[in-house]
Amino acid sequence: MKREIALYTLGGVPEARITTHPVTTADNLGLSLLRFWKADCDDVVVIIHGLTTSSDMFIMPEHKNLVVWLHEQGFTDVFTFDFRMSNRHSYNLRPHRYSMDDCALYDHPAGIEAVREIVGGDKRIHVICHCLGSMSFVMSLFAKQVEGIASVIANSVTLTPRVPGWSRVKLTVFPFMLEYVLSVPYVSPSWSRDPTLTFGRSLSWIVSRFHRECNVPACHMLSLMWGTGWPALYEHKNLADVTHRRGADLYGGTSMNYHRHVLKMIKRGNTAVKMYPNKSEYSALPNDYFEYAKDITTPVLFVTGETNKVFTDSNLVCYNRLLERVPDNRHDRLILAGYGHQDPFMGERVSDEVFPQFLPFLKRHSGVAAA
Repeated sequence: MKREIALYTLGGVPEARITTHPVTTADNLGLSLLRFWKADCDDVVVIIHGLTTSSDMFIMPEHKNLVVWLHEQGFTDVFTFDFRMSNRHSYNLRPHRYSMDDCALYDHPAGIEAVREIVGGDKRIHVICHCLGSMSFVMSLFAKQVEGIASVIANSVTLTPRVPGWSRVKLTVFPFMLEYVLSVPYVSPSWSRDPTLTFGRSLSWIVSRFHRECNVPACHMLSLMWGTGWPALYEHKNLADVTHRRGADLYGGTSMNYHRHVLKMIKRGNTAVKMYPNKSEYSALPNDYFEYAKDITTPVLFVTGETNKVFTDSNLVCYNRLLERVPDNRHDRLILAGYGHQDPFMGERVSDEVFPQFLPFLKRHSGVAAA
């Protein structure tokens, strides 16, 4: 199948100077930052993807993307961070025991430190994050591993993961079945493209028999991998046709340990907790990520789509739980009408319908005036 849009294209931000910056974590993984610079700015934005996606979800050429929109609003120095969950790196494509704790302890501190080294220590840094990138970054923030952040916009899930009932069944069964019974190292939305009759291509064919809502096999596999719905990740009506068709490029494969960590949190009262509390290498992290909630002064905008079928009302629950502990309104919430989990960043009309709803919060915590 011929690609309509080049894989890993940077063409969605044509007017910026684009540079790549390597990041090395304390546990010796190589990660990367992309910098989209138009002019120096006192308010720098760092954008973080979720599990199996990458920087690509914020620089898509088929619509006005988040980076271009930020540039237009006067935030002219923007970074995207491809951490260990990114499909631009290979770490998901084998069995591993990485958890959100690794991202919170190693990835996000290293990424933010690298940005500060590039732009200088006098800049305000704002973070916009999504899915398990949002969860792991807010965990890092609330564990005091990243400090001095001016503001955070966190989409879909942070410290109180909640999922539909069928998703909980999948989280319970699939990691064991795939890894221990079937010896499958990862699950991928691109399996239908396999050139031979592999296990993955067969599974993709079977899954598509249960998803008649569209004719894109990658979309069907994504609904198996995350959430509960037809489709689960987004509302079809919000996506450009080409975005829907190229799902196998925009989302990568992943092994299952992050899913195990989410399930553990759900079983612990829908609360972000450490995956391996007895391992000394994680001693710098709290067992319960709400432990330092009163100390965290960084304002967080908790965002969720109204029809989120992946993490449902997780962010609203987190906002309310924090409000009980810290009743000073330092945080805020935003419900996006007509949107689900992924489409708040990947929908074709997001620059008109979603991103402007971020602007009052960004302006309130920055020195940037809208262009």
